[in-house]
Amino acid sequence: MNPTIERLKVIFVGIFLVLNVVLAVWQFGWVLPRKNCEAAHKWWDGSQRVCAQPILISDITGRVIDNPKAKEEALRALGRLPPEPARPPPPQAAGGKPQP
Repeated sequence: MNPTIERLKVIFVGIFLVLNVVLAVWQFGWVLPRKNCEAAHKWWDGSQRVCAQPILISDITGRVIDNPKAKEEALRALGRLPPEPARPPPPQAAGGKPQP
């Protein structure tokens, strides 16, 4: 076969392999950690590849958020949802058997 075609084949296969390695490093080094960080309701800093835990200013300063609606919205934005109130047990029919 023509040596030029063989050389071009090796060059293109080499470029293909290098691009695959670069894409794998990008995927596993930047994309997946970012998705995992954002799924955990944290902040992703792409320049330093750091997943940081957001905190409320009231946690730092010790000031209390007086408005319950504002406090719930702030906790919801950070992914720290307030606990749900306890539900009462289901009513039972006469005879002590639970209803289906």
